[in-house]
Amino acid sequence: MTGADTRTKLMEGALRTLAEHGIAKTSARSVAASAGVNQALVFYHFGSVDELLAAACRYGAEQRVARHRDRLAAVTTLAELLRCGRELHEEERAGGHVAFLAQVLAGAQTQPRLAPATAAGLDLWTAEIEKVLVRILADSPLGEFTDPAGLARAVTGAFVGLEMYEGVDPEGAERAFEALEQLAALAGVLDELGPVARRAVRHRLRRTEKVQGGV
Repeated sequence: MTGADTRTKLMEGALRTLAEHGIAKTSARSVAASAGVNQALVFYHFGSVDELLAAACRYGAEQRVARHRDRLAAVTTLAELLRCGRELHEEERAGGHVAFLAQVLAGAQTQPRLAPATAAGLDLWTAEIEKVLVRILADSPLGEFTDPAGLARAVTGAFVGLEMYEGVDPEGAERAFEALEQLAALAGVLDELGPVARRAVRHRLRRTEKVQGGV
């Protein structure tokens, strides 16, 4: 194998080990065993287990985002975005990626080197969601009153939270998803309004925005 092949095998081994055994049992020995290589290669290629985990986090996020990029690019409404999100959630959970995310988020609380890599991985998802929001809100009455970048981060944070929450309260997580679907349906109704109604909605939103801004 080339050095690049070995690095990839180690990162994939780290992802499997984290998802299957948790961060407490993730070591150079366990990762190397999962990757089928000598554990000395962990330190040769990455310097430390923490650096390997950080690289694996970025690598895993890049792979997952690339896998779903075309599907996200086809989304045209908020309701479709939510539906797509739920489908991705089910696929990611079935593939063990939700378990991996839970472990790296937990590890980032006590291992500072993991925090930037974890944030960078989430930013990859956020960037794709922001592209969708910019596109679908462009012609919506909500478009001029919404910050797509901030909203994208809110969506990412909400889905991360729901993925964690579902592990302890599946029924509560389902109700949360249903509430989000109701909000998406309301946004869809606004998009279907005629020109006069849209102007009225924009006028009302501008007044609300001024009141909240203290104008």
